[in-house]
Amino acid sequence: MTLDRRDFLKYSALALAATSGMPGFLARAAAQAAARPAGNGRTLVVIQLTGGNDGLNTLVPYSNGAYYAARPTIAIPKKDVLPLTDDLGMHPALKPLMGLWDSGHLAWMENVGYPNPTRSHFASMAIWHTADPTQAQAEGWIGRVAEKIGDPFCASNLGGTAPQALRASEFSLPSIASVDSFQVKLPAGLEGAFERMLGLPREGEAAYLGRAARQMLANTREVQAKVARYRPGARYPEGRFAQNLQDAARLIAAGTGQRVLYVSLGGFDTHAGQRAEQDELLATLASGLAAFQADLEAQGFAERVIVMGFSEFGRRVAENASAGTDHGQGSVMFALGRGVRGGIHGDSPDLENLADGDIRYKQDFRGVYAGALTRWLGLDARDILRGDFAGPEWVAAGGAA
Repeated sequence: MTLDRRDFLKYSALALAATSGMPGFLARAAAQAAARPAGNGRTLVVIQLTGGNDGLNTLVPYSNGAYYAARPTIAIPKKDVLPLTDDLGMHPALKPLMGLWDSGHLAWMENVGYPNPTRSHFASMAIWHTADPTQAQAEGWIGRVAEKIGDPFCASNLGGTAPQALRASEFSLPSIASVDSFQVKLPAGLEGAFERMLGLPREGEAAYLGRAARQMLANTREVQAKVARYRPGARYPEGRFAQNLQDAARLIAAGTGQRVLYVSLGGFDTHAGQRAEQDELLATLASGLAAFQADLEAQGFAERVIVMGFSEFGRRVAENASAGTDHGQGSVMFALGRGVRGGIHGDSPDLENLADGDIRYKQDFRGVYAGALTRWLGLDARDILRGDFAGPEWVAAGGAA
């Protein structure tokens, strides 16, 4: 049997609605998805750096004396910086990404933020998740993508609880703790009874739902078989973050059709002892992403996938008394992949013109989102973001669908 994604969506959702008491909106959404094209075959992987990553120690203004004056303890020594331009360089822990930079497939967006910034983790993350600085929206920007497409299975979180970015007004997008465990599971001892129930003669709608349930089980088994056939094309480091990225690669290789995959890495709230904490976190980030990209290259899917990363805010310019940094405002975003226009997008931060000790934002993050939505996924960014936002052209020419 050849897996047809539209049939999979339709039959799986209908059967789940019939057998587990899920509300009918899931079946309706799946029916809508069955009537729509599967998309342009591209995937956006969103990386969330939770806690407020320090952008100044990530993309380092190593030629700026004000940077070293503000951070006598935690600044990255000039000799250790990985130079990208005459003024900016990467944290040394990001060395695994230098190959992507050299090939033109790593982009950095400088001074990214939003109007009237807040230093609250909860409020700022909600703003990034909903793409709404007024905090008036409840659903997430990726949830609106799913609603626009009419497909509750077009985006998934890999890891724990799904973030607000994946919240939709009419359905919840799946959160996959582990690809191996993401399958239909019945209570122990009921498998045979369930199969016998499906085999009973039915008529009308009951017969249709029986066929839907059988199709759901068959399609789920086929997806699991495809996932089981996956063989990594790169060696991933240990740790949950790398495992989640490998699960993303497995789903892409299995052809399950997600347009957006979401992965988080936490721990960036570096109020004390920042160098030890951030150094390790950035090493985890870089080694995981380098393995993920190498895997995609080996699997033959690198042309179809790009990565976009963000954190809810940056840190203050001056270090604090605990060799750390406190909550700030403007920061950096990054993107990588064959579909990315590499380079530095935006000006270096002006450390002589701060906003209450913080970097002033110059680029609205929604403009960065718009590039991913319009030029990569081929969607109407204005409709999803509830406005028209200009941003850097970080998606490579020809990236539009």
